[in-house]
Amino acid sequence: MNKKAQLPLQTLNLVVGFMVWVLISSLMPFITEDIAVTSNQIAWLTTIPVILGSILRIPIGYFTNLFGSRILFICSFILLLFPVFLISIADSFADLLIGGFLIGIGGAVFSVGVTSLPKYYPKERHGVVNGIYGAGNIGTALTAFMAPVIATNWGWTFTVQLYLGILALFIMANFFLGDKKETKEKTPIIQQWKSVYRNEKLWVLCLFYFITFGSFVAFTVYLPNFLVNNFELDKVDAGLRTAGFIAIATFARPVGGWLADTFNPLVLLMYVFGGFTFAAMLLSFAPSIHLYATGCLVIAVCAGVGNGVVFKLVPTYFQKQSGIVNGVVAAVGGLGGFFPPLILTLLYQINGHYAIGFMALSQVALASFIIVLWMYFHSKISIASKLMKTTPLGIMVTNNRGKIISVNPAFSELTGFPLKEAIGNNPSMLKSGKQSKEFYDQMWQSLKEKGFWQGEIWNKRKQGDYYLEWLTIHAIKDDAGEVTQYAGFFSDVTSDNAKASAGNE
Repeated sequence: MNKKAQLPLQTLNLVVGFMVWVLISSLMPFITEDIAVTSNQIAWLTTIPVILGSILRIPIGYFTNLFGSRILFICSFILLLFPVFLISIADSFADLLIGGFLIGIGGAVFSVGVTSLPKYYPKERHGVVNGIYGAGNIGTALTAFMAPVIATNWGWTFTVQLYLGILALFIMANFFLGDKKETKEKTPIIQQWKSVYRNEKLWVLCLFYFITFGSFVAFTVYLPNFLVNNFELDKVDAGLRTAGFIAIATFARPVGGWLADTFNPLVLLMYVFGGFTFAAMLLSFAPSIHLYATGCLVIAVCAGVGNGVVFKLVPTYFQKQSGIVNGVVAAVGGLGGFFPPLILTLLYQINGHYAIGFMALSQVALASFIIVLWMYFHSKISIASKLMKTTPLGIMVTNNRGKIISVNPAFSELTGFPLKEAIGNNPSMLKSGKQSKEFYDQMWQSLKEKGFWQGEIWNKRKQGDYYLEWLTIHAIKDDAGEVTQYAGFFSDVTSDNAKASAGNE
C-alpha cells in the first residue's frame, strides 16, 4: 500500500511546497499596502525565495537517496513552519526578506520526488511518472488564485497563517503514509559529483531546464505585479491570469513526460525551443494585452512540455547518478527563475520597457534549439558508430572511385586485414579469382540500375585461405542523385563442405 501511495503523496507534497514557495509574490500587491517597500525591494522579495529553493535542491537530491523521501519531506515541512509564521507577523522589509529567503525550502523539495519516485517504476515509464510529479507545480497556481481572494476578504496576514495548518497536515500525512522501507543509496556525494561534472550533457540539460523551468518560475513571480502596473488590471484579475499561466504549464508537464516516453525527446525539445523563440520575440514588441496573453500561453505550453522532457533525459543519460544530476539540473532551473525578474526590472528602469529582456530570452532559446539539433544528429552518428563497432557483420565503405575509406572491427576479424592496411586500399585485395568478369559486370550493372547488389561471392583472406561470403552492397547517393560512396555488408557463410571443396581446388 505504501508503495502505491508514493506517487500521489509525493505529488501532493510538491503542491504544498510550491504553494508556500510563491506566497510572497502572490500577496505582494496586498503586502505593499501595509509595509513600505520600493520597486527594487519588491523585485528582491519576489525572487529571493528562488535562491534557497534552487541551491538546496542539490543536497536534498543527495539526501533523498541517503535517508529516503519520507524523512526529507517531514523535515522540510517542519522547517517551513518558522518562515511562514515570520511572514505572517512581518512589519518590515527585513522580516519579509528573511522569511522569503527561508520559504525557498518549499521549492527545494522538488528534488525529493524526482530522485525517489523512479525507484518504484520501470525505466520506460519514468517520463510520465516525473511528469505527473512535476504537475505539483500547480501549487503555485493555487496560491496565485486563492491567496488574493482570501486576502481580499480576511487580510493577507490571516491568509499566510492558513499555510501553517496545511504544513502541519502534511507533516502528519508523510509520517503515516511515507515509505519507511524506501531503497537507500549511500554513494558519497563527492564521488557522485566527480563522475558527472565533466560530462557535457549535464551542463546542456542544465541550460535546457534553466530556460524551461526558469521561465515558468520567472513568469509566476513576475506576472501578478506586472499585470497590475502595466495593464492596470485589478489584483484578483491579475492573480487569475497568473493562475491560468501556471495551470497550463503544469498540465503540459505530464503531457511532455508522456510524449518523451513515446517519441524522441530531442525532437520534442526542438519544438519547445522553437516555440520559446517565437513567443519571446512577440513579447519583446510590447503588444496589447491580447497578444501578450498569446505569447504567455505559448511560453506556458513550451515550458510545461520542456520540463517533462528534460527529466525524461536525466535518467537516460545518467542512470547511476540520477540523484546528484537531478539536484544540479533542478537547482540551475530554479536559478533560471531568479535572474529574469531582476533583469527585467533593471531594464525597465533604464529604458522604460522590457523589450531587450524578452529579446535576450528569444536568442538564448534559439541557441538552445541549435544545440538540440546538434545533439540529435550527433546521437544518430553515435548510434551508427556503435553499430559499426559491435555488429558481427563485416562493413566496408568506399568512395565513388573504389578506395576504401572505412571498415569496422568485424571486417578485420573476417578478412585478416587490419584497419591501417585496409584504408586507402582497393576491395580487389580480397579477390579470390573464382568469379568471372561477367560476374562483376552484372554486379556493377545492378548497382547502377537498382542501387544495390546482393549475393554470394568467394573472397580471399590476407592469410591466403578462401571463404564464401554473403555480400550486400548499397550505392549511397547525394541529394542530386550522384553516387558518393558504396557500403558493403558481409558475413562468412562458408560451410565445412565448401571449405573442403575450396581447399581441393
